[in-house]
Amino acid sequence: MIAWQPCALQAVGAPRIIELKMPDDIAVVHDQQGSRFCVKLQGYEACLMYNQQGEEIDLYHTYVPEVFRGRGIAERLCKTAFEYAKSHGLVVIPSCSYISDYYLKRHPEYEPIVKRSRTSRPIVSG
Repeated sequence: MIAWQPCALQAVGAPRIIELKMPDDIAVVHDQQGSRFCVKLQGYEACLMYNQQGEEIDLYHTYVPEVFRGRGIAERLCKTAFEYAKSHGLVVIPSCSYISDYYLKRHPEYEPIVKRSRTSRPIVSG
């Protein structure tokens, strides 16, 4: 279970700042029935949703609850989904803006298994 841990106060009388410490071994669960990859987070759920048709898997939405954002959870979900696609010989359609605009720019090693379509976002350099 992931626990909240307090940080030090920044100044006398300042509000207490709470920081969530994420373990390195976040367990991503592949819910094939629900067509999603998920992480359970203290009563919340972060998910990457997909549609699979034949040899193509459309990764169309990634969601991480706001309080858990910025801690690498979406990246972990994406890595799991791309590794699944790669190991099963699937072609990935990156319809999700997070995946097409951010993840693939940082992980060009997955480009050989990516298929851009009208609904996916084109690669933009820069």
